[in-house]
Amino acid sequence: MSKNYKYEQRGVSATKDEVHAAIKNLDKGLFPNAFCKILPDVAGGDPDFCNLMHADTAGTKTSLAYMYWKETGDLSVWKGIAQDAMVMNLDDMGCVGCVNDIMLSSTIGRNKNLITGDVISTLIHATTELAEELEKHGIKIHLAGGETADVGDVVRTIDVGYTAFARMTRKDLIVNDIQAGDVIVSLASYGQATYETEYNGGMGSNGLTSARHDVLSHEYATKYPDSYDKNTPDEVVYVGSKKLTDTININGQDIHIGKLILSPTRTFLPVLKQLLDNLRPQINGMIHNTGGGQTKVAHFVQNRKIVKNNMLELPPLFKMIQEESGADWKEMYQVFNMGQRLEVYLPEQYANDVLAIAKSFNIDAQVIGHVEESVGTQVVIESPYGRFEY
Repeated sequence: MSKNYKYEQRGVSATKDEVHAAIKNLDKGLFPNAFCKILPDVAGGDPDFCNLMHADTAGTKTSLAYMYWKETGDLSVWKGIAQDAMVMNLDDMGCVGCVNDIMLSSTIGRNKNLITGDVISTLIHATTELAEELEKHGIKIHLAGGETADVGDVVRTIDVGYTAFARMTRKDLIVNDIQAGDVIVSLASYGQATYETEYNGGMGSNGLTSARHDVLSHEYATKYPDSYDKNTPDEVVYVGSKKLTDTININGQDIHIGKLILSPTRTFLPVLKQLLDNLRPQINGMIHNTGGGQTKVAHFVQNRKIVKNNMLELPPLFKMIQEESGADWKEMYQVFNMGQRLEVYLPEQYANDVLAIAKSFNIDAQVIGHVEESVGTQVVIESPYGRFEY
């Protein structure tokens, strides 16, 4: 069965072609190449300032959290879900240079018959905890409350989203202007950063529909029918061999498969703040590899060939997903971040500065490639698993 067929049957898309088609005529803001939309200073009316507003969710990762919580009673996975939804906003904004004084509001819709008040309480407290952790690194997040609604007729289990807003000076913006000759420094999304309490598998919040259905056993289709769309053909529902509580040994530690996939989306904001404090004028672009995986950069360059020929080592999580799914490696790099979720584009002479800052947070990083002039836009990945062109 082809991977594209599985995507379509599960109601998801690796390329989000329909979404891009729907929004192609929308205003792209003041700086179309910026990683997130930049608006005029509506809040203050100052031409030297701009506004940013960003909204995102934890996606279908909540379905996996629901299953794992029901299996184990472990409420802590919901803390990760709050972090997932927050980071999908905050780190996108960080990629345009915004790492302070961000207002954040939550929107949570739940099925009250399945999701208890303890879950809601855990999500809300986790929001505060992450904000407090970021403040230790000089990053102020202003929590503006939000909306929690019981909408069981609409939401199967729970949906967790946040909206972020900030006002900043235009001179401090990072607007992608990626140049031929730039090198690409990639930062790992796996391992354990100094500000994390346990090993992170590197998943992020993209590709979860594929990951959970391809990795987990079909027994969960019967056990947790609320965890997936009942219109999905049975042949693509939970077709893997693993149980949520099966373990994988990483660095001498046995980790539940379910917990590994549920690893919270790592925030790079502490790193980004250091990068911006020290290297802001030298940075030509920053890319947060979310939807689109390692091809994400293609949306933010023109007439450039992005060559990635020295990738970080692939972490165990993504090896497992590929083995369980049988997915083509080319599609793996397009769907998942593959353990590399932040890219910094800048002249080669500054690469070691980026590496040193990453190392200070115990985050693996290396120069993974470079940028060339091109007619049109192309991403080339040279990996141990083959050479892929997009």
